[in-house]
Amino acid sequence: MSVYQKVLLAADGSDHARRASGHAVKLLRNVPDGKLDVIYIIDKDQSKSDVLHYGNKEIIQMKRREQLEDLENDLKEAGISYEVHIEHGEPGPTIVSFANSGAYDCLVIGSRGLNQLQTMVLGSVSHKVVKRVQCPVLVVK
Repeated sequence: MSVYQKVLLAADGSDHARRASGHAVKLLRNVPDGKLDVIYIIDKDQSKSDVLHYGNKEIIQMKRREQLEDLENDLKEAGISYEVHIEHGEPGPTIVSFANSGAYDCLVIGSRGLNQLQTMVLGSVSHKVVKRVQCPVLVVK
C-alpha cells in the first residue's frame, strides 16, 4: 500500500506539469481510497491577458479547462479519483496556502529547469513551494 492517500498536483498545462502528473498517477495508481487534487493557478498577468484576448467569461473558463484536458484524460484513463481547483493569485504563495490548508500527504510539482542565474534572479515557483509547504514535495524535472 502507498504511503500517500491524498496528493496535490500543481498543474498549468505545461510539459513540466504533464511530466509531474505522470508521477502523481504512479503514486496513486493502486491506492483504493487515493485522491488527487489538481490546483491550477491563474495569476494577474494571465487573467488580464485572457480578458483582453477572449473578453467573454464563459470562453475564458472554457479555454482554461482546455489547458487541463490532457491531464484529466490521463487521470480518467488511470482510474484516479481527482478534483480540479482553479485558484487566482501568485503561483508560489497560492500553492503553499492551498497545500498547507489541505492536510496533503504529498505535493507533486514540475520544475521548469531554470539555470542558476535565472533561479537566483527570478526565483522558481517550485523552490518557493518546497521551502514553505508543510508536506513532502516531489519536484519533477
